[in-house]
Amino acid sequence: MKKSYILLFATCLLFINCKEEKKIREADNDNLAIKDTSAIKKNLPAGPMANTIMTDEYVKHIGTLAYLWGWPMVNIHNRKVTFEKLPEPLYKGGVVPLSPPNQLCMLTDYIKPGEKDVTCPNQDVVYGFGLTDFSKDALVIQVPDFGDRFWVYQVCNQRTDGYAQLGKMYGTKPGFYLLTGPKWNGKVPEGITQVFKCDTDLGVVIPRVFQTDDPADKKSIQPTLQKILMYPLNQFDAKTKTKDWTKIPVLPSAPTAGNEETKWVKPEVFFDELPVILKEVPPLPGEEAIYGQIESVLAAAAKDTRIKDLLKQAAMEADQKLINPLFQFSNVGYPLKDNWTTQGNGAQFGLDYLTRTACAKANIFVNKPNETKYFYQDRDVAGTRLQGNNKYTITFAKGEIPPVKGFWSLTLYNQYHFFSPNSINRFSLGTKNKDLKYNADGSLTLYVQNTQPSNDKLSNWLPSPKETFSLYIRCYWPEDRVVKDSWLPPAVVKTK
Repeated sequence: MKKSYILLFATCLLFINCKEEKKIREADNDNLAIKDTSAIKKNLPAGPMANTIMTDEYVKHIGTLAYLWGWPMVNIHNRKVTFEKLPEPLYKGGVVPLSPPNQLCMLTDYIKPGEKDVTCPNQDVVYGFGLTDFSKDALVIQVPDFGDRFWVYQVCNQRTDGYAQLGKMYGTKPGFYLLTGPKWNGKVPEGITQVFKCDTDLGVVIPRVFQTDDPADKKSIQPTLQKILMYPLNQFDAKTKTKDWTKIPVLPSAPTAGNEETKWVKPEVFFDELPVILKEVPPLPGEEAIYGQIESVLAAAAKDTRIKDLLKQAAMEADQKLINPLFQFSNVGYPLKDNWTTQGNGAQFGLDYLTRTACAKANIFVNKPNETKYFYQDRDVAGTRLQGNNKYTITFAKGEIPPVKGFWSLTLYNQYHFFSPNSINRFSLGTKNKDLKYNADGSLTLYVQNTQPSNDKLSNWLPSPKETFSLYIRCYWPEDRVVKDSWLPPAVVKTK
């Protein structure tokens, strides 16, 4: 089955490349917006002509391709549909920062266990979250003076590709920055430092601000957090606005909330939603043929309920057989030594639909590699799945802790890629922990196990649940040798 999908992709991409003779690309930061193609100029059909006979297998194959391609964009779209009902920024269940589109909501500390809206949360930073909807207005985003503190704003379009450079690694200065949509052509007011243009109306903004476990640091960061805001351009007056995030209302969680991430993509209605997504997300250069194939089956389904049922069946099968396996880190990106995996094009996926959807399924909203390099682990060095009834060590040789200009961490996630509560309320170890104990030879050993180790190892203990779990290394603002895989994480070793 997997080979069939790959063959279908290859055929489509070959078809696309053969059709394209000329493209004029408009570069705007990381965006590429198509202006013209010879195929369109020559009136070549992008897909089957109307009333073309479609076999059941053809419909299901195109449906499966569409499901893989569209999964991340439907995910973002459905978050927007949910969040636009919110009256104001608030904390869902007291732990998840949410807001209506075109506003931000910031936490005031690490995100707590219980968060189920975004897998693989981070316990080194204070998060914020906001959705952009440029169909209404351009947006101003405030960057306060972070001093020496590490920070980065993830700013991505509906494809989850980044289009702005805002962070310590970019040397971004404090000030006001303007985010605009694809159709915005207004006047940039005085006081705006830089403009970033998004090629979709929908997108996401996620500030991440580093803090340590030191209570004094957690207190000192608060005035800065209050100056992180996003608001429509018509509210801009060149004066820094503030918001006291400690006074945000709390929205109770739904009583039926389960262990898995909120199901943002529902296969049974996927093809009812997809026509809207095709209009929201214009094709990248080279994608016209794929849009044509998808639109042709959608048009046929609109006239024939049997074809619509086939698409629904394809979506439900793809969700189980194609998408669900991508949740496992062992299926994300490419393999490294000692069973680690990684990806090298986070938030700059382009036409790499497989990695884009794998990241969206396993750990959506990843940064670009120069902002954060991620290493994923489901297995020990022998290739056996990590289990809570075993004990493990990870030893960084002297001088081989993750080489970063920002910070690094090792985080443990349960089988659902969330935190499991533990007796010491610890979910990651790394730069933020000032009491890590190094070995006599200068190496650093971290202990991953369900039971408490001896007191001399307590500061280096990462508690695991009793069930299956995964490990995850983040390297924020990594050195080049991390980005280029010249530095790799050490093995996870099972001990007695």
